[in-house]
Amino acid sequence: MKVLIVEDEVELSKSMVTYLKGESYSCEVAHDIKTAMQKTESFDYDCILLDISLPDGNGLTVLRELKANKRTEGVIIISAKDSIDSRIAGLNLGADDYLPKPFHFSELRARIAAVIRRRRFQGNTILTVAEVSIDTSAKVITVNDKALDSTRKEYDLLLYLVINKNRVVSKNAIAEHLSEGDMDVFDNFDFVYTHIKNLKKKLSQAGAKDLIKSIYGMGYKLEV
Repeated sequence: MKVLIVEDEVELSKSMVTYLKGESYSCEVAHDIKTAMQKTESFDYDCILLDISLPDGNGLTVLRELKANKRTEGVIIISAKDSIDSRIAGLNLGADDYLPKPFHFSELRARIAAVIRRRRFQGNTILTVAEVSIDTSAKVITVNDKALDSTRKEYDLLLYLVINKNRVVSKNAIAEHLSEGDMDVFDNFDFVYTHIKNLKKKLSQAGAKDLIKSIYGMGYKLEV
């Protein structure tokens, strides 16, 4: 799951990244509205953590732009402005939740998970495709009710394909998703092929059907 943190407090944003990465989230950071706009125009996120008070204006500008473009990312407003007016303004614009500073990271994690469940999984924590189930809370893959020994990248890859089931996902989109936005660290898409191959092998050995199809010249599709 991919999170964008729009926060101008550098140390706080660093702490949030460290904590959320430990919870298996991919994180990117924007310290101002301009950078946040650039990132949301280039990438898709599962959840955006949005501060209101930013150096170049009110963070609600980002929210307005997202809604104007009919984007589906979940948005949690995070701000020291704990007034009724600012809460109502954000929620009326379409924010999913509001978390005043200071906050406990455990509460932040719970709220992110709740927003993603509502937005992506219709409130469910377990996604099932054929014999394969993904527990998005425990971050565990099971095949025929037996846990699969998967890496974090394999888990992220399978979840991404399940979310986009019956749709062709390009190698570029998979690479961007798995690399947490840092595409410069890869010279080609060989690592995508490697993760796909390893995941397919593990699923097959566990008794799952061949769900992941290679679409020549385009990418991959989890076919149900």
